[in-house]
Amino acid sequence: MSDPTQSPAPDFATRDPNSPAFWDERFERGFMPWDQAGVPAAFRSFAGRHGGAAVLIPGCGSAYEAVLLARQRNPVRAIDFSPAAVAAAQQQLGEQYAQLVEQADFFTYEPPFTPAWIYERAFLCALPLARRADYAQRMAELLPAGALLAGFYFIGATPKGPPFGIERAELDALLTPHFELIEDEAVNDSIAVFAGRERWLTWRRRG
Repeated sequence: MSDPTQSPAPDFATRDPNSPAFWDERFERGFMPWDQAGVPAAFRSFAGRHGGAAVLIPGCGSAYEAVLLARQRNPVRAIDFSPAAVAAAQQQLGEQYAQLVEQADFFTYEPPFTPAWIYERAFLCALPLARRADYAQRMAELLPAGALLAGFYFIGATPKGPPFGIERAELDALLTPHFELIEDEAVNDSIAVFAGRERWLTWRRRG
C-alpha cells in the first residue's frame, strides 16, 4: 500500500537508473525522496571518531556530509555521475565548499587520495541489481587493508526501485569476501522512504 502522506512520483521520461539522465530528471524536478536535507546522527557520531581520515562519498546527491567533514579537516571528495546532482550539491554547499564535489563515475573514478573511509549513503540501493558485484569489487579496489566502508544500508528486498533494498544475507555474501563487519547499529532518524529498514554498518577491508 502506498503512503498517502507522500506525493506521487512525477511521470519521468527516463526509467533506467544506469543513465545519468534518470537522476538529472529527478534533481531538476525536485523529486528526491531519498534526500534527508541534513546530516544524520549516526554519521555525525562516526565522523567525530574519525577526524582527519580521507573520505570518499560516491553517489553523493546533495552532499551535506561533505561540509561537516571538511570543517573537521577530513580530506573529502564527493562524486555523482549526474550533472544535475553535482550542480545541486555545489549550489547547496556554497562557494567555499563547491570544489569538494565533482562529476564522476564511481566505477572508473580515481580519487586524489587513498580513502581511509568510503561513506555509503543511498548509493548501493540506487544501483541496478546487476551492478552489486561491481560495487563490492570497486570498493575493495579503492580501500586498502584496514580501511573502512561505513554508512547506511537499506535492508530487505523491495519489489521495485530505486531504492532497491537488499536482503541481509545477500549483503553479507557480497561484502564478506573483502570486508569484515565490525559495527552494526540501529538507525532511529531515517527519512520516510527508508524508515525501519536502515542499519549503520561498518566494514573493515581485510588484509
